Amino acid sequence: MTTGDAVGSFDNYKNTMLKKYLHPENLPDWSGMFTQVISVEHDGLKFVYISGQVGVGRDKELTNNGSFLEQTHQAFANLQKALTSGGAKVDDVVKLVIYVVNYKQEQAAVIKDGMLAVFHKDRLPALSLIGVANLADERFLVEIEAQAISKAGHSNP
Repeated sequence: MTTGDAVGSFDNYKNTMLKKYLHPENLPDWSGMFTQVISVEHDGLKFVYISGQVGVGRDKELTNNGSFLEQTHQAFANLQKALTSGGAKVDDVVKLVIYVVNYKQEQAAVIKDGMLAVFHKDRLPALSLIGVANLADERFLVEIEAQAISKAGHSNP
């Protein structure tokens, strides 16, 4: 196979993918910086990529008292909204990455409780839990990003 053939093959593959860049109205609008949800369909599968969800409402304000617990609950609620907008559901999530500012072991219990409130205990997604010095805004204490896979061509409300 020549280099030209390889490029041509990739172009054909790329042309069969359906990409949707979504900015759900029920989530904060960060469209000037990034896309909240990207859905990619190919060969009967839908891959949904969710940007990091934080503990703010649509108005970009912290919910309630802005505690780690409250921000974690809001981030998971935002994750569910993002999944729905991409035509996926929580059972479709295969990977989570959770970033925690100044992570301490006792925060794992809050994260676990948040996950168990959303995911079935026997079908938890793969998880990377990463402690960081800070996030995009100094008010943010936790950020949750996700990847989901489902069947293409239909929504999973």
